[in-house]
Amino acid sequence: MEFEEIYLKYSPKIYRVCMGYVNDDEQARDLTQETFISAWQSLSTFKNQSHISTWIFRIATNKCLRALEVAKKMPKTELPVNLPAPHEESQHEKLAILYQCIATLEEIDRIIISLVLEDLPQAEIAAIIGLSNGNTRVRIHRIKEKLAIKLKAHGQFE
Repeated sequence: MEFEEIYLKYSPKIYRVCMGYVNDDEQARDLTQETFISAWQSLSTFKNQSHISTWIFRIATNKCLRALEVAKKMPKTELPVNLPAPHEESQHEKLAILYQCIATLEEIDRIIISLVLEDLPQAEIAAIIGLSNGNTRVRIHRIKEKLAIKLKAHGQFE
């Protein structure tokens, strides 16, 4: 598979995973770009021991984790937790609330749910994050419960 094909196939998914980590469009775009620069530079060393998607998602999660480590060292401004919910919300606003709720999760939970939202199989998610299939399945269930509670607090499941 040519690099351009790889990029076209996986860049939207990688962007959404990065967005799940950082909840910032510009930073997610930067992380996506950095992921594919790293993939391009290392493509000759890819040994086909896993799916190329697993390899690229692993690069992306490593980039995101490093970005989060750097962000922890920087002063930050918090968004208000209980934003008023307008009566008619667009899909964009609903997605923004979802990403806001995801951003409040622990790092590993953000990684897992971002990969779930990309419809990756649980076995592949387990391989990317380094957990067993059973542990991954349980974590996904618990993360979904946490998100449901957070979304209800934002008036999404009334």
